[in-house]
Parts: sequence; structure tokens; C-alpha cells
Amino acid sequence: MLEKIQAQLDALSKSERKVAEQILAQPQESMHSSIATLAKAAQVSEPTVNRFCHRLGTRGFPDFKLQLAQSLAKRQNSWVSQDVEENDSVERYSLKIFDSALAGLHQVRQELNFNVVQQAVAHLSSAKKITFFGLGASAVVAHDAFNKFLRFNLPVIWSDDIVIQRMSCINSQPGDVIVLISHTGRTKNVIELARLARVTGSTVLAVTSPGTPLAAEATLALTLNVPEDTDVFLPMVSRLAQLTVIDVLATGFILARGSDFRENLKRVKEALKDSRLEKHR
Repeated sequence: MLEKIQAQLDALSKSERKVAEQILAQPQESMHSSIATLAKAAQVSEPTVNRFCHRLGTRGFPDFKLQLAQSLAKRQNSWVSQDVEENDSVERYSLKIFDSALAGLHQVRQELNFNVVQQAVAHLSSAKKITFFGLGASAVVAHDAFNKFLRFNLPVIWSDDIVIQRMSCINSQPGDVIVLISHTGRTKNVIELARLARVTGSTVLAVTSPGTPLAAEATLALTLNVPEDTDVFLPMVSRLAQLTVIDVLATGFILARGSDFRENLKRVKEALKDSRLEKHR
């Protein structure tokens, strides 16, 4: 990104060039600045910063910061996050993590294929049984999905045991939906689960990255373009994106099932109230 900015300096307007020079002079600070802070530092208006970002081929300031973060990533210095450096203060690495999460979620929202979301909701809402599987960090997301869909009046399965996962996929039937969650989409066991479930005629819904082997094996792939290399760094933004998409699917499921179903969900929620203390006002 910095090389791209340098190459386009001569083509920029006078005010856009101020933004470029500010970023080139302080790339780390610019990456974690708000649009107002960067505009003030470059002595330009906020719309000028936005125009500059579009000139660089990004969709706006959050997307620009995300791409800048990618270009500044120093893998050799950190196995925690691509933005964090060893000498960062608590405030600095905290802000970096929040900025990275916000920018990543924004990118996923911008690129989410709503036609695929609609198809996924249709499969889920007509399913005889829904299964959520993942391994490692994705198992946590699958468990969260299980907790949400368990409130609905249909059979739901979750396990992080690969043997149970295999047996479940082998015994699945047409009308069942197997949701497989994997950011990398390259985990051999998860790809095998997709193949086993497809043989039985079940619908395999993959929540994964674009162009992965898992996406190719699935009946339907809901792809999330999160620029996070979990081979090197701890999964952070990718996990948040997956959790958010599960919320989207659960909401679509509730709406698709109609008002009678929502009455049943209301009864479940009412029944759970007794397990909690009264809220203090």
C-alpha cells in the first residue's frame, strides 16, 4: 500500500497529496487514526481523506486502513496479531485490536453475498435436523451456533470430537443440514466431513474463506473475506466475523419460520427467566 501511494503521488491533487505525505511519514499512526484525526494532521477536510482512499482503489477509510494494516504486518515480530508489536503499550495494542476488528467486520459486511445468505437461511429453515461442526477456534463458533439454534423447535447437534463428527455425518440423511465452520477451509478432517455428508444426500453449508477446498466440497459456501492469517496469528477478527454471520443466519431462520414459530421461541425465553435473578434498575 505504501508503494502504491508513493507511485501515485504525482497524480494526486494538492490536498490529496497532503494526506499521502502524512501517511507516508507516519504509517503506523495513520493506520490507527480516526478519519478526523488524520484529516487534522494532514490539514485537509474529511471528504478529502475519503476521496484519497477511493483514489487508492479502496471502498473508503475503514477499508483503506485494513489494507494498510496488511501491508505493514510484521510476522517475524509477533505471533499474536498482525498489528501488535512487542513494545506496544496496553492502550496502543488495545486500540489496535479494536481497530482491526472494526475494519475486518466492515469489510465482511461490504462483501457479504446476500443471495447466498438467503439460500443458507432457506436450507436451515426447511431442515429436518441441523448440525454445527468446527475444530479448534471454529469449534467455539460452532458451539455458539448450537446454543442459539437449540432454542428452536428442531433437532440440533454439536460436538468437537472428530469421531462423533464423522459418525454424525455418515448417519445424516437428505433433509439434514451440516454446517461446517473453518476460516482456513484447509483442515483435512473438516473437508472429509463435507465429503461424508454429501454422500448421504445431506446439505453441507460451509462458513469459510473464499476459494478454499472446503468451499469447493460444500453444497453451499457462505464465504467471509477476512484478511487474517491464522496459520501465524491467533484467530481474532475471523472468529468475530463467523459469530456475527451465525447471528445473521439465526435471525433469518426466526423470520423465515413465521409468527407461530416466534411464539414458541417466546415461550422458551419465558421459561428461561426463572433461572435468572431479577434485573436491578
